[in-house]
Amino acid sequence: MRKVALFALAAAVSIPALAQVQESRPQPLPRVDRIPAAQDVAYPGTLTIDVDARDTARAIFRVKQTIPVRGAGPMTLLYPEWLPGNHAPRGPISSIAGLRITGNGRPIAWTRDQSDVHAFHLQVPAGVRELDVEFQHLSPTESGQGRIVMTPDMLNVQWEKLSLYPAGYYTRNIPVQASITLPAGWQAATSLDVANRRGDRITYRPVSYETFVDSPIFAGRYYRREKLAPDVNLNLFADRPGDLAATPEQLAAHRRLVEQTMKLTGAKHYDEYEFLVALTDTLGDIGLEHLRSSENGHPRTYFTDWSKGSAGRDLLAHEYIHSWNGKYRRGADSWQPTYQTPIGNSLLWLYEGQTQFWGNVLSARSGMMPKEDVLGELARNAAYLDTLPGRNWRPLVDTTLDPIVGARRPKPWGSYHRGEDYYGEGMLIWLDVDSIIRERTQGRRSIDDFARAFFGVNPGDQGINTYTFEDVVRTLNGIAPYDWSTYLGQRVNETGKAPLDWIQRGGYRLVYRDTPTAYFTSREKAREVFDLTYTLGITIGKNGEISGVAWDSPLFNEGVTSGSQIVSVNGRAYSNDDFKGAITAAKGGRTPIQLVVKKGDLYRTIALPYHGGLRYPVLERVGTGPSTLDALLAPL
Repeated sequence: MRKVALFALAAAVSIPALAQVQESRPQPLPRVDRIPAAQDVAYPGTLTIDVDARDTARAIFRVKQTIPVRGAGPMTLLYPEWLPGNHAPRGPISSIAGLRITGNGRPIAWTRDQSDVHAFHLQVPAGVRELDVEFQHLSPTESGQGRIVMTPDMLNVQWEKLSLYPAGYYTRNIPVQASITLPAGWQAATSLDVANRRGDRITYRPVSYETFVDSPIFAGRYYRREKLAPDVNLNLFADRPGDLAATPEQLAAHRRLVEQTMKLTGAKHYDEYEFLVALTDTLGDIGLEHLRSSENGHPRTYFTDWSKGSAGRDLLAHEYIHSWNGKYRRGADSWQPTYQTPIGNSLLWLYEGQTQFWGNVLSARSGMMPKEDVLGELARNAAYLDTLPGRNWRPLVDTTLDPIVGARRPKPWGSYHRGEDYYGEGMLIWLDVDSIIRERTQGRRSIDDFARAFFGVNPGDQGINTYTFEDVVRTLNGIAPYDWSTYLGQRVNETGKAPLDWIQRGGYRLVYRDTPTAYFTSREKAREVFDLTYTLGITIGKNGEISGVAWDSPLFNEGVTSGSQIVSVNGRAYSNDDFKGAITAAKGGRTPIQLVVKKGDLYRTIALPYHGGLRYPVLERVGTGPSTLDALLAPL
C-alpha cells in the first residue's frame, strides 16, 4: 500500500512538470535544387557511348562514355527517368552499378542527388576537357526482376538505359555518337545509320540525344530482313532459325499494312522505317513506338501458327501508326525537353486510344487479321467496358494517369480500380466519332479524313508537332461540323456508360452467345487463360487458379478473390471442361454449382447460384443495308 501511495504522490507531482514541457515541432530544411535548368542551346561537343553487349550469359552491358565539358566547376549528369512511350517514370536507375568517372585519367568523386536519385553531381577539375564514364547496366536475369532484354540468342538495346547525359540542355541539342560490340556473328537492326562496321563492332553516325533514345537496337544470332516498301523494312530475330519461315502470303499482308497506312495518312515523317520484331519465348514481351522504328515481341509461333488464330497480330499496325500518332503528332503536355521532365498524359485517349483504333482497323484493311476477328475484338472490348463497374466513379481522363498511379502493378480488383482504359475506351470513342462523321455527312467523309488532316501534315518533317484539345476539336469541325468540344469533354471527363452508339449506327448489335468465336479462343490461348469474364466475371489460369475476379460478380459476392484456386466442381477434380459443362448444365435451372475453393491452407465449399449459362460477346449484323462499320474496315 505504501508503494502505491508513493507512486500516486510522484505522479501527482510530475503531472504539472509534464504539462510545462512543449512538444517538439521541427521545421523543414531548405531544399536547394542543384540540377541546372534545361536551356534550348547547343551543347559544346559530342558525347560518345561505347557498349560491350557480349556478356549474354550474365546479361551484363558494359558501358563507356566520353562527355565533353565546358570547363571547370560543378556539373550534373542525368540518367533518363521519364521515358517516352512508358507514360511514367520508368528509368531503371537501380540497374546501374560500378559507376566510375575520371578526367585526364584521375578519379572524380560524384554524389547522388538526395531529392532526384537519377542525378549525379561532381566537380570538374581545371584542365579537364572531357569526362570518361564507365558503368555496368545489370539487366534482369529472370522475369521477376523486370523485362528480359538479353538472352543467348538475341538482345534489345534501349539506349536510355545505357547512358548518362549532361543536365542544363534540351536533349535535342546534345549530339551523341554510339558504338556497340555484339557477340560473334550476330546481326543488328536499328533506325540509326551505320558509319562503319569492323568485325562485331558497329559505329553509328552522330544524332541528337533525343533521336538516339528513340532509336533502339534488336540484335541476334538468327536474323531475316524483308523489304516491305522502298523505305520500310521488316527485321525478324528468332530463338531458332525455323521460326523465321514466313510464307509469301504472310509477307504480303505485312506489305499491305504499310500500303494501307500510307493511303490513310498521305504523308510520312521518317526517311526509313524499321520494324524490329522478336519471335521469342525468352526475350521479354514488348510493344513500343518510335518515329523511325518500333519494338515488337511475338511468340516463336508467329508465322508457323499463323492459321491457328490472329490474337495479338494488331501489334505491328498499332506500333507503326504510332509513328504518326504519338511520335510526330504528340499531346503538348506529353512533350518533354529532357527525360527528367514529368510527362503529361491528359491526351492519351487520342495518343493511345486512336492508335488502338487504327491498329485494329488497319489490321482488317491489310489482312493482318481477318475482319471477323477484328469484329470479335471490338465486341470483346465493348462488352467489357459496357459492364465495367469502375466507370461509375473513375472518368476516362483519370485513367491516363494510371501508368503513374498504378505503375502497371497487378490490382486486386482491376474492374473497379480501372487500369489503362484510355486504350480500349479511347478506341470506342473514335469508333463513335467515325460513325457520327459518316452519319452527318451522309457517308461522304469519315475518320480517314481526320487522319489525313491531322497526321498527314508537313511531309518529311521528322520533328515533333504538338497539339492541344482545341486543335483536335478544330480539325474534327473541319471534317464535319458538330459540337465536338462538348462531345469529347463528356466522353473523357465524365463517368457513366461507355460509348456504344457506333454499334447500332454501324448496322450491328452486341449480343452474347454460348460458344466463343475463333478469335476469342485464340486470345485465350495467347493469354494462357480460361476467360469467363462475361459469364462469371472471372479469369482462370493453370490448375484452376483464379487470376481475376470482377467487382460485384457472382464469385465476388461469395467472397472469392484472385489468388484462389478452384479445387473441384460438383464433386470432381477441377478442369476447365468440367467447369464449362457445369455452367451449361445449370443454365435455366435452380440447382447451384458446387465448388470447393482453396486460398492458402483454407478450403471453402460454395454453392454458386448462377444459371445464366456461358456468355461470349459477338457483334451481330442487323439488316441487309450498307454498314458504316463494314465500310470502316474495308481496304482503301
